Amino acid sequence: MPSKCAALLCPRPSSDVVNISLAIVFEITAAFSPALTFFVAASLCFLYKSGIVKPDNNFALIIVSATLGILFFYIGIFVYSLIVGNTPAIFSSNSNASIFLSIFIVAIAALNLVLDFDIIEQSAEAGAPKYMEYFGAMALVVTLVWLYIEILRLLAKLRSR
Repeated sequence: MPSKCAALLCPRPSSDVVNISLAIVFEITAAFSPALTFFVAASLCFLYKSGIVKPDNNFALIIVSATLGILFFYIGIFVYSLIVGNTPAIFSSNSNASIFLSIFIVAIAALNLVLDFDIIEQSAEAGAPKYMEYFGAMALVVTLVWLYIEILRLLAKLRSR
């Protein structure tokens, strides 16, 4: 990092300065996103274990419905981009609507962690077979990867403003 900062101070062609500054911005975003994902997951784990957030049937219904809505939205964006050739502005720009959409998706991804924690805990209490632990772990990993990607997209949108 110091060598890249020193490279910004040295007189170079403008394209090198732009490339180096973009590299620094994306490194900061890429370094900040895993930490933010960890803190979101750790805070939701704490809220779940302390009993502040307890998923009941209505909570699960709302989160699963929102997750399916986001899935269908992603499929629609994919089909749209195949037909038109680019993604709609609400999905890829840095407008206020796009940022609010990203915040909503990050919130739903984070709340899916609560459902994953509940599934893992209920499986352990019910005495599920040992191989069922992999299903809970896989669900947790998929949710964490989704949360990481969405936080990374949100930070990139915020950085480009």
